[in-house]
Amino acid sequence: MQIAQIAPLTEAIPPKLYGGTERVVSWLTDELVALGHDVVLFASGASQTSAKLEACWPKALRLDGSVRDPNALHMAMLERVRQRARDFDLLHFHLDYYPFSLFSRQPTPFVTTLHGRLDLPRSGDLDRQALRRAAEDRSQGRRGRPRLFRIRNTQAARAP
Repeated sequence: MQIAQIAPLTEAIPPKLYGGTERVVSWLTDELVALGHDVVLFASGASQTSAKLEACWPKALRLDGSVRDPNALHMAMLERVRQRARDFDLLHFHLDYYPFSLFSRQPTPFVTTLHGRLDLPRSGDLDRQALRRAAEDRSQGRRGRPRLFRIRNTQAARAP
């Protein structure tokens, strides 16, 4: 499969310092490559991976004092992924809620891993939006699973 892994630009993959999300992205990306998948990692240029690296900023944002608005760089990265979306069988985001709106309106399947807290009230609103969109799709004769969903029973992943 052609898989895009989209990581936060905050830390390198794997992280040089703090970065639990980035560590998980590193392990998952390298394992997908080991399994024979063609993987492109969208991340900071300081990243090291066995996948193909698409550097969206030269270095990790947390260590780059010149960056005043990290959200703008993440939005630019999302647009870059959207422009290449048809190159992939699957897009896997690790950016929390950022991709939901833009990528739910394009044909390439995507998943988002929410690495942060899922007990905050806003996640319930997103669940309701996903169910409403899925119901609209079914009523218009489109088949398939809802684009957004919540995994309610999660367990901490173990390091390799």
